[in-house]
Amino acid sequence: MGIVAEDIARVRESTDIVGLISERVALKRVGRRYQGLCPFHNEKSASFSVNPELGVYHCFGCQASGDSITFLRELDHIDFIDAVERLAARAGITLRYDDAKANQDRQKRSRLVEAMRSAVAIYHDRLLTSPDAGPARAYLRSRGFDGDAARRFELGWAPDGYDVLTRALLDRKFSRDDLAAVGLTFTNRANRMQDQFRNRLMFPIFDRQGDPVGFGGRTLTGDGPKYKNSPETPLYHKSRILYGLNWAKAEVSARDAVVICEGYTDVMAFALAGVPNAVATCGTALTEDHVQVLKNFTRHIVLAYDADSAGQTAAEKWYTWEQRFEIDVRVAALPAGGDPADLYKADPDALGRAVEGARSFMQFKLDRVLGAADLGTPEGRARAAEASVRVLREHTNELVREGYIQQVAGVTGFDHSWFKDAIARPAPRRDQEPEPTTAERPVVRSDPSARLDRREVEALRWAIHEPAQVASWIDVSLFGDPLAVEAFELLAASASFHEALAQATGPVLALLEQLAVEEPVVDGEPETLHARLVVSLVEPAGERWLADLLRRGDDRAMVVKPLLDRIAHARNSDWAVGEQAALQLVGLLADAQAPVGDGSAPAAEPNTEVPVGSEA
Repeated sequence: MGIVAEDIARVRESTDIVGLISERVALKRVGRRYQGLCPFHNEKSASFSVNPELGVYHCFGCQASGDSITFLRELDHIDFIDAVERLAARAGITLRYDDAKANQDRQKRSRLVEAMRSAVAIYHDRLLTSPDAGPARAYLRSRGFDGDAARRFELGWAPDGYDVLTRALLDRKFSRDDLAAVGLTFTNRANRMQDQFRNRLMFPIFDRQGDPVGFGGRTLTGDGPKYKNSPETPLYHKSRILYGLNWAKAEVSARDAVVICEGYTDVMAFALAGVPNAVATCGTALTEDHVQVLKNFTRHIVLAYDADSAGQTAAEKWYTWEQRFEIDVRVAALPAGGDPADLYKADPDALGRAVEGARSFMQFKLDRVLGAADLGTPEGRARAAEASVRVLREHTNELVREGYIQQVAGVTGFDHSWFKDAIARPAPRRDQEPEPTTAERPVVRSDPSARLDRREVEALRWAIHEPAQVASWIDVSLFGDPLAVEAFELLAASASFHEALAQATGPVLALLEQLAVEEPVVDGEPETLHARLVVSLVEPAGERWLADLLRRGDDRAMVVKPLLDRIAHARNSDWAVGEQAALQLVGLLADAQAPVGDGSAPAAEPNTEVPVGSEA
């Protein structure tokens, strides 16, 4: 779907980014900027800055950057079109679409969804009526699920034939390309279309809007993997899809809590037991994307994993996410020896009680430590105390930690002060501990300006915020770092700052977004500001050029050296003289037709205007 570019620009210009961000973050005005605690990572001191004039934000802690559209996308985890449409509605702007592209995209998605919907109906009817689905119906009854449950969740049966579904959908005029695109069929080695799922109990997977996007198929014979899931398709992205969210989302919002399970039947069991706010991953580990999706509905998460070691281990990664995403994570008190679906069959009400009795994440971790310890011996209690210290040390809230210390001290019999002293000691070095997994390791982007010459960074700030200070003299040959060169060239070639942002990628984009929320350095000597700015950027560029000329035996070194000497002397006497010498040097650099440090390639012509800061 394509929104007319002019309308996207209008949305950006019409959005009060301070007002938008203030709905989620407490901002305080500091000079011409606004500051607050970053919503994208956990912090105690404000490192999140908003520039209302340019309509951008930047966090100096985690390096998150962007405009109003990016902010909405990142925080609510929605796509670009959704973000623009929300902001347009907020600003009272009627969007126009590129009808040809929009219609083509809509029609394609609609066709793929209809193919999936037909597959759901075919599989479902087969489960309810076909003799070959008898084993599937018997299996469901053995798990405590009757025909009403099968209808409620639109369960199905994939027969054992090679192309039963394929032929049925082709008869309904769906194309081979469409069936392959949504993962319902594939071409086998005999170059024939074959059904993706065969001889499996089918769990249709829906997106948040209720459109069918994939399947999970369970074998009842032991052939192949226990569960087989749809491949990634234009409709189905398993790292973001949660099974059951289409049915549970209203209840999740109403109850302000979500229950996360491991399997499809677990979700069914909770819903039928009166806990309709349960969801599950679709054959994959829980991801940060899943957490971001759930944050749109609630900050309160209850884990209802199987009470075995695998389920408990999977839950441990949530401690990091709890802090990073500012969510409240609790663990349901499920009895050992079975999954939620088993418990539903034996005692449906027990599922509700398990959720009501959910423990805090810290309590869950300590219970694991103490439950595995031999508390009947001094050695066992000592090991339990030391292991508990490692868990207790992780919690950042001293008051919360205090309550757990009292609890562990009572169980192990060690003095409360011993735990306090042990926690206060520095934690073991990283090389003494197991390396965290990728999923547990916080994602922190590097500071794009950290490796740049501070003088080049400051010149770029002025080019963005106050171009009049640099427009008449600044030239690409004055920058030595390739990143600074690329950023300047993009700024100089763009009609506006936002145009430069739209074209920037990677480190250049990160650098521009950061500089947009940083004020240029202004001190108490405004009368010499321009001269000092010129000198500070030109002098190191001239020194680099002089070194290059001397290395190559170029006679121009005899002209450049006196100018650099005048600049150095003027620093202590007359900034105006230094500025005049620096401007002469700029002209020589541009005329030399060679970039600093390389005499082989032509340099850019001197710039007479830097238009990008005109909107600052």
